[in-house]
Amino acid sequence: MLVNLNDILKKAQKEKYAVGLFNTTDTDMLQAAIAAAEELSSPIIIGTAEVLLPYGELELIAPALIAAAKRASVPVVVHYDHGLTYARCVEALQRGFTSVMFDGSVKPYAQNIAETKEIVKLAHAMGATVEGEIGHVGEAATGDNVLTDMYTTAEEARAYAEDTGVDALAVAIGSAHGVYKKKPMLNIGRLKEIRESVRVPLVLHGGSGLSDEDFAKSIAGGIAKVNVFTDLCLAGEKAMKEGTEKNLGYLETRNRKVDAIREAVRTKIRLFGSAGKA
Repeated sequence: MLVNLNDILKKAQKEKYAVGLFNTTDTDMLQAAIAAAEELSSPIIIGTAEVLLPYGELELIAPALIAAAKRASVPVVVHYDHGLTYARCVEALQRGFTSVMFDGSVKPYAQNIAETKEIVKLAHAMGATVEGEIGHVGEAATGDNVLTDMYTTAEEARAYAEDTGVDALAVAIGSAHGVYKKKPMLNIGRLKEIRESVRVPLVLHGGSGLSDEDFAKSIAGGIAKVNVFTDLCLAGEKAMKEGTEKNLGYLETRNRKVDAIREAVRTKIRLFGSAGKA
């Protein structure tokens, strides 16, 4: 069933588990993610991001995402992640996405607030939800004694949530997108401070590559949504390589890839604690 973030994240926040966002740039990944969620009776968030559109344009992938969500036996949010432009966020909403993330985190604060508020106003009028971001995820992950602290502060989070009216808030506590070049150091103390200062569900970006312990501490500290993409790609790549090495045909290799991605999604669902929560 097609739902928005409020339909699943408020419950996750209250019961202290997290729901995974699994970016699905093609129907192979889409099939794998939905199958895993249905098998484990878990809510799930699927979608794509603006930086991923060269690998699956909205006009191509959106109809498949929406149709799969509607016929699923579990709650499914179709989410547009890291929307960098107003026009693309609007397009996602018009194509049926039930949630968008407007990422104005690199812009001046006043501009971030103003543009996010406009997205919130439009999305809410269409029955959709909005995720915002305050802080800088990538920079926070590479912070050291030389760089300025780029982690989100509790004061920033509270003000941003109140000023914009977002339904969920991505915060920078030490995670990064893509493959980690060194062991991430999550600031769980900062996360707990943020959790106490805002009411909306909190989001952890850069979930691929974190340890089980990192996830457990983050979710216990207040994270209700975790973004995962790179781990799915790595699972699929490994399966395709093995298929090639075994001289399997295209379709057999394709099915091995789907199975591998489904298992990766299942692993994360169990780890996040959302199994049985549909």
